[in-house]
Amino acid sequence: MEKLKHTFMICAYGKSPYLKACIESCINQTLVEGGSSQVHLYTSTPNSYIEELCKIFNIPMFTMQGGGIGKDWNNALSFVSTPYATIAHQDDVYLADYGELVIRALEMRKDTNIVFTDYSEIDNKGTLRKRNINLHIKTLGLHVMSLLPFKWYQRRIYAFGNFISCPAVTYNMDRLKGFKFDETLKMTLDWDAWERIMKQEGCIRYISKKLMLHRIHEDSETTNNTIDKTREIEEQLLFERYWGKFFSKLIMKLYMFNQNSNNI
Repeated sequence: MEKLKHTFMICAYGKSPYLKACIESCINQTLVEGGSSQVHLYTSTPNSYIEELCKIFNIPMFTMQGGGIGKDWNNALSFVSTPYATIAHQDDVYLADYGELVIRALEMRKDTNIVFTDYSEIDNKGTLRKRNINLHIKTLGLHVMSLLPFKWYQRRIYAFGNFISCPAVTYNMDRLKGFKFDETLKMTLDWDAWERIMKQEGCIRYISKKLMLHRIHEDSETTNNTIDKTREIEEQLLFERYWGKFFSKLIMKLYMFNQNSNNI
């Protein structure tokens, strides 16, 4: 058996009908089957539904008091003891070679802080959604951002929007000691995190293959926070970091179509 080096930490809450598919996609990873990755689950809302799934699939369940997405993600990472970790969202699905390819990328350069992949979207039935303009632009942004390895260049490209999908990211825990998500944010906490990680010593790496399926449905946090304008408010604040208030308002007008990418 290979040395254990990676953890899929599934973040679950409530009684998601998609949790089983997420667990199965993690367990069926070539990295897990090979013995170098493991699957754990974290929840701040323990219930019989989640507990039963953990028993069925024989995966450990961890729990702490929650307090929002950022708090839960930070809590989840606190239980990781392996060098690498992926926060798997309960509604999403990972292709079987996701873990193998991201770990290979991490180990090709030891100074890599995070690795992230491209992704596709699925609906509540698991059917692939047609790639809309927003997804095409995000993929283009990832390609352009990865053309040059220079931090100043990558941050300049990243100033035009958050192209990185949070569940497609794997963390080098050894290099990110002390890292925390901003628990005051609901929607842009990942954008804020990647921006801060880009400033740290080391590099980020992008895999252009679509190795994760992000599920869009009416009960998702992304959909709910888009409806109540939380996303718009927080994105405005992130743009202001790069562009100031005047230019950020102009950019937001062009960026608003991103709000519609989660229409069911």
